Amino acid sequence: MLVRSAREEDVPNVLELWSLARSTHATTPDRAEDIERLVREMPGSLLVADDDGPLVGVLIAAWDGWRGNMYRLAVHPDHRRRGIALDLVQRGEQQLRGKGARRITALVAREDDVAGALWVTAGYAYDEVIGRFVRNV
Repeated sequence: MLVRSAREEDVPNVLELWSLARSTHATTPDRAEDIERLVREMPGSLLVADDDGPLVGVLIAAWDGWRGNMYRLAVHPDHRRRGIALDLVQRGEQQLRGKGARRITALVAREDDVAGALWVTAGYAYDEVIGRFVRNV
């Protein structure tokens, strides 16, 4: 399995993977044009785990010039518990550190115990102080 930067031709497979492994807490619709823009305008921010053809994992690891943010981590249900998520996280960290990140935030639904456990295993701590306000525009 190879963790690599996504290419525009991966977009349909990313959408398919997210449809299979999307968090029930995610509410914003996934659109091909948004993923294509991410791949084009922020190269390297969308990582995929490629199992010699089919994509088995995906992660957004984005740099805003101040901090790194990781979100939309998903692994195909048939390929879970094989270290793919941790491989994606480690590659995301490597890329973000290379861009100058000194702090990385993982966006995870508070009630998602499975995802929360993965991030703890990856060395992240839940921040009891900082919350997040969101608005769909």
